Amino acid sequence: MTHLLHIDSSITGEHSISRHLTARAAAAWRAAHPEGTVTYRDLGADPLPHLDAATHFSRAVPPEQHTPEQARGWRLIKELIDEVKAADTVLLGLPLYNFGPPSTVKSWVDHLIAPGLSIDPETNQGLLGGRDFIVLASRGGGYGEGTPREGWDHAQSWIPHGVSLTGLEPRFVTAELTMAKVNPAMADLIPLAEASQAEAERAIDALWTPVAA
Repeated sequence: MTHLLHIDSSITGEHSISRHLTARAAAAWRAAHPEGTVTYRDLGADPLPHLDAATHFSRAVPPEQHTPEQARGWRLIKELIDEVKAADTVLLGLPLYNFGPPSTVKSWVDHLIAPGLSIDPETNQGLLGGRDFIVLASRGGGYGEGTPREGWDHAQSWIPHGVSLTGLEPRFVTAELTMAKVNPAMADLIPLAEASQAEAERAIDALWTPVAA
């Protein structure tokens, strides 16, 4: 049976464009996989703890030798990696905050790096490859080629490197200029923002073929 892992990270709730995109993608996935199952994790509403010393060192100590703090951190690492392993498709909503990813997404990635669980300790090959990892990105401004802030989006450029050890390979659907409707200084960019979101929605709708009724 096919399985979807749907992850949101925006802190803006119903105002979030990345949440809108992931919800649309999850609905499209369900239409194409009516017998499939879904796991949902909301990093914005229920953030993961940042990687601490006990959790970090739990990856280098045999489980039977873990301190209580290490055991707690190791359980969370295993839970998060098992969620990915159970999924054929992973959807991640990735808003851009202060030119980088939400810290909760960084924490999620930090917990995914675990020799023996997500990385083969002998070959260093990632163990989470072979599944579809779709990142639904949103950014308030414009960061494309030729713009004043070209290269300032350090979320979309970072995440392929951040997960590379695990074998995950993200592909992106991105909507930009999402602040145009709420920032008066960007009002003249509203048509471009609407076009960008519409293009992202079309890309999402083309990801899977719905099952005929």
